[in-house]
Amino acid sequence: MGSFKMNEVSKEHIIDDGFDKISLLPDCILHDILSYLPTKEAVSTCVLSKRWKYLWTSVPSINFDDSLLYSSQFDFWHPLDVTRFMSFVEKVLLLRDTSDMKRFRLSCRVCFSASRVNEWILAAIRRNVRELDLCLFVEEPFALPSCVFDNELLTVVRLEMNCTLQLPPRISFPCLRTLHLCLVTFPNDNLMQSLFSSCPFLEELAVLDCEWMNLRSISITMPSLKVLIIDDLPFCSVDDLRGCDIKIDAGNLIFFKYSGYLSNKINLYGLSSSALALIHIPNLCGRQREIACRTIKLFGGLRNVSSLRISSGTIESLFLAKRMMGRLPVFDNLTLLELRGEFGEHSIQLLIKFLQCLPKLESLDFCEGLGRCEDHSRLTSVPNCVLSNLKTVNYRNLHGTNREIWFLKFLLENAILLEKMNVFWSNSSSRDQISREEINNQLHALYRGSKNSALNVLMKPPCTL
Repeated sequence: MGSFKMNEVSKEHIIDDGFDKISLLPDCILHDILSYLPTKEAVSTCVLSKRWKYLWTSVPSINFDDSLLYSSQFDFWHPLDVTRFMSFVEKVLLLRDTSDMKRFRLSCRVCFSASRVNEWILAAIRRNVRELDLCLFVEEPFALPSCVFDNELLTVVRLEMNCTLQLPPRISFPCLRTLHLCLVTFPNDNLMQSLFSSCPFLEELAVLDCEWMNLRSISITMPSLKVLIIDDLPFCSVDDLRGCDIKIDAGNLIFFKYSGYLSNKINLYGLSSSALALIHIPNLCGRQREIACRTIKLFGGLRNVSSLRISSGTIESLFLAKRMMGRLPVFDNLTLLELRGEFGEHSIQLLIKFLQCLPKLESLDFCEGLGRCEDHSRLTSVPNCVLSNLKTVNYRNLHGTNREIWFLKFLLENAILLEKMNVFWSNSSSRDQISREEINNQLHALYRGSKNSALNVLMKPPCTL
């Protein structure tokens, strides 16, 4: 009898004359595997065998996404499909066992039934969910359950909603570590201040494409904060710079990223030398002086960083307020500068002025080169960092223009401590192999101020983040 049962179990794990080793894994590992699948696919594994029939009911991560209802050819979805989606969600939540839920993700349109959507969210809250990820598309005012914002267990909250964020009077996130807000409109100063002040242990804050128009002044004081991302690009208007005055005091910040037109004033305090800052401020025609003044103020808060990644437009914005250039700080700790975006006709002159503020610079990285336009201007001064500290130069996207060769020559001649210069050809360069070889030989023949420097001209640059 025992032998018969053993044979039956063995047959269940034989697939195509091969042994089904996956089914023999412990439940905890199979749950982890199923957690990476959309819930619809995780549920479908119940037909594989008896071993898999109920595994999905205790998977700790739930992921509902109604995007499969939409056709790329139409801007609507069939009511029957919506009904099926709602029935599927409710059936899964009903049949799931009583074990705690680690992660709950819901991406759907709210217009078909706001009350039912909130019931789904409440079901996750009742299962002690730790990570809540909501991507909700609404067509009228919508409020999340108040228990979402007064929760002792949540460690991660991601909210993407194209509506005003309606916050309850009581907000408490004692365990929250990550907060992402996307597309929401902030209601007012008091409620948003209450939200940011109710996350005493927050480590990561991302504010992406949100609308600040209802706010005048906000303070983000978070000693625990390590990562801060603010993306203001889509909703900013250079015609109206009466944005919010944002004060950020986060002494333990190690990563700060800002993208936008500075319609809001960004005031940084207490950034440490270990922080990496990424700044992208597009150069626009309107309100240039105001944007330039705000750019200089923002950079004043970055004076202690050791690594800085900025766009070419940001450098141009820095120098549009010529009368305020004396307020640009000296970056005494900065050793790495990474430049993104192609430079305009006169941007090299601006770059050299900016390098004067970086006396300890050791590594200079051009991610997209200088562009194809020619610039026949000549430099009248050499930054001190080039003369006394620069050790590494990475130049990507080489097209072989006279402007590029002249600038690389300038660096090779004056960087007397240079150890290595890596130059990578552009994938879109129109030069043939013979022309490239000629330029390679021309670069190697240039005089070098450092006798120990190595020049490498390569075809393909390494992958960068």
